[in-house]
Amino acid sequence: MQKKKKKIEKQVNKPFDFTLCITIILLLSLGIVMVLSASAPSSLSTTGNSYTYVIRQAVFGVVGLVLMFIISKIDYRIYKPFYKIAYVLSLIALVSVAIPGIGVTTKGATRWIDIGFGSFQPSELAKIGLIVFYAGYLAEHKDELGFFWKGLIKSFCFLVPPIAILFFLQDHLSASIVIIAIISIMMVMAGTKIRHFLSIGLTGGSAAVAGMLLLATTSDKGSFRLDRLTTFLDPWADATGDGWQVIQSLYAIGSGGLFGVGLGESKQKYLYIPEPHNDFIFAIIAEELGFIGCLVIIALFAVFIWRGILIAIKAPDSFGSLLAVGITSLVGIQAIINIAVVTSSMPATGMTLPFFSYGGTALMILLCCMGILLNISRAGSKV
Repeated sequence: MQKKKKKIEKQVNKPFDFTLCITIILLLSLGIVMVLSASAPSSLSTTGNSYTYVIRQAVFGVVGLVLMFIISKIDYRIYKPFYKIAYVLSLIALVSVAIPGIGVTTKGATRWIDIGFGSFQPSELAKIGLIVFYAGYLAEHKDELGFFWKGLIKSFCFLVPPIAILFFLQDHLSASIVIIAIISIMMVMAGTKIRHFLSIGLTGGSAAVAGMLLLATTSDKGSFRLDRLTTFLDPWADATGDGWQVIQSLYAIGSGGLFGVGLGESKQKYLYIPEPHNDFIFAIIAEELGFIGCLVIIALFAVFIWRGILIAIKAPDSFGSLLAVGITSLVGIQAIINIAVVTSSMPATGMTLPFFSYGGTALMILLCCMGILLNISRAGSKV
């Protein structure tokens, strides 16, 4: 017992990945500054105070930062025995939006739950819950992963309930895409054969797209996604309707040029881009900080991914390695999709930009995930 206690104390006192920590703090700081700049007109219009949104974001950011450092001292291995519970709790969180008085419907979608002092999307909790579950499951069943049925199909079956809830109950396609992408990366890293993924990916992906198109054309379910696809192909066909947000985003990016118009000097944030502090905050970054500013932020995300991969490689066990892969993928995939949408490189999905998009509870959950990643870096430290 004494030996185990000393081992835990030794890991707690090990240094975490300093480069990763600084990168996280830089991303968080830049995110709060850009929320202040991007949200001021909307905040003044909605609440009568230009600083309402940024104060809330900063408070959650500080609380999240404290939680990050606390969690960074908690041995990540304690989560492994509870990976099945994490799966069940993820499903409960996703279904909770259907409970009257708790679920909140906004813009026709029921994706939020009311927590008294605000609302948040339970899909944010489900993402980390499913990462913990699959890290534990794949680590325990790694001998089966080389087989098609016992490895790929059996593992993917656990994704069916959460994805079904996200798509049919919450109508949340973007979260579904992110979760499927994260789990796929984790499975490949765990030992699932890539050729199995290619075979099931082509057939399953084609069937899923065909099914969504059928639903969109024969019912009201997801019909807005056809509009988004049409808008992506030609946003100027409906410049004052569905194409408005994308066009205003492109105007903002084009106006920024190489060095930007200056921090706080954006024109498109003045109620041209709807809620510029949310999904399209990168357009305001491009307008105010220019191409150079965008490169700096993309470079910071690249450094984050690089350090996350190193942590996964150095992790002392499969569970820690897969957990690091999942958390790193969570940030990387969301950043790539968000930037692609804002630059009109893919259809709009409603994806937020990690550390930057407004959302206090989502930011706090993200920083808690960073605490787990930092703890894994402690375990892999040679010092």
